[in-house]
Amino acid sequence: MASVKHTTEKALQMLRSLPRVCLANIKDNPKAKKPSKRGRGQHGGDWHGNGQKRWTVLRLGYECSNSPFYLRFKYEPYYQGHHLKRQYPPVTLKMLQLLIETNRIDTSRPIDVASLCSTGLINLCPDQKHFGFQLTDEGADCFKSKVNIEVQHASELVIAAIEKNGGVIRTAYYDQHSLHALKDPKKFFEKGVPIPRRMIPPQDAIEYYTNPKNRGYLADPEAVSKERLVLAQKYGYELPKIESDPSYEMLNETKDPRQIFYGLDPGLVISLRDKCFIKAKE
Repeated sequence: MASVKHTTEKALQMLRSLPRVCLANIKDNPKAKKPSKRGRGQHGGDWHGNGQKRWTVLRLGYECSNSPFYLRFKYEPYYQGHHLKRQYPPVTLKMLQLLIETNRIDTSRPIDVASLCSTGLINLCPDQKHFGFQLTDEGADCFKSKVNIEVQHASELVIAAIEKNGGVIRTAYYDQHSLHALKDPKKFFEKGVPIPRRMIPPQDAIEYYTNPKNRGYLADPEAVSKERLVLAQKYGYELPKIESDPSYEMLNETKDPRQIFYGLDPGLVISLRDKCFIKAKE
């Protein structure tokens, strides 16, 4: 009896020292309740995993607390520097012939980037690493126009198709500031700023624009004449004589390596309202 009495007093003494039972100190036994899982698909409720309603638009690349795909996959080395490479939107010979037949391009004048952009059907975005146009060989069999055209890249078959009809083709480099001016000359002239100088090609493009086979604008004219004859013998056509052509002056018209517009030297300020140009004093 003594032991039972001692145990009872010990229990009562413990209850006196413990706090009273209230809502603040009541909790379930460990692992008595399991956390509810969010359903899949239509059973997942009206909320995204990030705490937003389902009809809200999440930022691009967000995958609801998961690692985005561009971080989940390994980096491929062959894509290294792809965002820095120069891009050349394609223009086919078939499309060029169509623009000439619909009078969107005047063949009595030299054709350059400004002429192609003024048609309203060809877009150029220098901000997206566009460095001009690439003339492709689609429609080489149906191309029948005699033109003096300047592009930024052309294949051997394209050069042969142009020169077979008595035309002249030239590949030239333009930096992004020059292309902004060529894309919309009227908008550029309205700014009232001097015409800038065209920059020289970068180191990795010097070889292309100095090669007479590519009809580069920095190549030797005598070497270009020899390559014209070699290409005519290769493709089996008779090379027309440009010197005896009535439009020889137009076909022989070129730009200076530092010049952007035909007939306008760098440093001139064009006034569209007065229809004149302003030249700085020497």
